[in-house]
Amino acid sequence: MARRGIPEVNASSMADIAFLLLIFFLVSTTMDTDTGLFRKLPPMPEKDQQEEQKEIKERNIFVVLVNKYNQLFVENDLMDIRDLRTAAKEFIENPDNKSTLPERVLTEVEYFGLWPVTKYHVISLQNDKGTSYETYMAVQNELTAAYNELRNELSLKKFGTKYDDLSRGDDFEDEDPRKNAIDEIYPLKVSEAEPKDIGGN
Repeated sequence: MARRGIPEVNASSMADIAFLLLIFFLVSTTMDTDTGLFRKLPPMPEKDQQEEQKEIKERNIFVVLVNKYNQLFVENDLMDIRDLRTAAKEFIENPDNKSTLPERVLTEVEYFGLWPVTKYHVISLQNDKGTSYETYMAVQNELTAAYNELRNELSLKKFGTKYDDLSRGDDFEDEDPRKNAIDEIYPLKVSEAEPKDIGGN
């Protein structure tokens, strides 16, 4: 009795199926992309607006340096990056009105009335050309988080909701005026200089 041969599998369409699967995974898979820091620039001053030139006092400047070894120096003192947010929040707000921190100016703010604002404060950020991207982004994130936390805390205290959850106005293009008021109390002021060869000192 003759043995029956094993039937051959028609593989002519396997290549087409594999190609279709490849296309499917390419289309459906999300790719990781680098995201930057979104910051809203201040509006251009009016043509006829005369801005007073105010001397920046040393107490109003918060100097943050990152050297080529990714070491963080705040006001010339070595600092762990985990402590940067707390230090930045104290500088921005100056809750105890210390003479070594930014001067507070009583300012008329919508919804808040007269409010002490450190309107002349500036965070000066300088990094070395050899600073790693990860450290650079970590420092940026901590400084931005300091402003965000202060804004959220104030919004919760005043309006009972987080700053990020405040609704927009009737016009989608217009921000909620309550957000503008909080921005006036805690304006984001981070001055970033061009990277230099700071070195390790």
